[in-house]
Amino acid sequence: MAKPRFRRRKEDRPQEITKAALEAFAENGYAATRVTDVAERAGVSKGLLYLYFKTKDDLFKAVIRSFVSPRIDALKMEIENTELSAEDYFRGPFLEFAKQVPKSPARVLVRLMIAEGAKHPDLTNWYRENVVAHGLAALRTLVERGVRTGEFRESALQEFPHMIVAPVAFAIVWSLVFGTRQEFDTDRFIESHLALILDAIKLHDDHKAGSA
Repeated sequence: MAKPRFRRRKEDRPQEITKAALEAFAENGYAATRVTDVAERAGVSKGLLYLYFKTKDDLFKAVIRSFVSPRIDALKMEIENTELSAEDYFRGPFLEFAKQVPKSPARVLVRLMIAEGAKHPDLTNWYRENVVAHGLAALRTLVERGVRTGEFRESALQEFPHMIVAPVAFAIVWSLVFGTRQEFDTDRFIESHLALILDAIKLHDDHKAGSA
């Protein structure tokens, strides 16, 4: 039985509000975005918006939870449950994930962090603890699994998994600075960087035999 229109609309409101907030933050930045602007975009009253999100900080966190956290959570779960080898996961599912980030809503949030993060340290710390730290921990888990199974040699990646995602961050910054004025194949760039890293840490058969 179909839900009544008003009930379905009510359940959709938080998602509609966070989508409107993402668009407003993308256009105006965090500081310049007014809650009134978001409410107008979402087609709700300011008072109704505050029923769902008490402050603009709460609204910003909700945007992250809606558009970024699910992707990080899915990545973490896949890494924990995959039957692929560490290398195959990096060259397969992770590579596809990494290629999509510069084209996803995450690029808007990264831009905001770069431009305004210093003025909003509480939000920046929250983003680091609830998004960045989880992603890095998942990558560290995958690298260390590769070391344990004899795929990878021990390396600085165990301490600094940041190096794996560095080209993703660079691709986002490049696009923000230069836009479409200079062509840059982010897919090939990310794939090439990952291949270099994996080739550098991979234990080849002759090395394995020599250390057996």
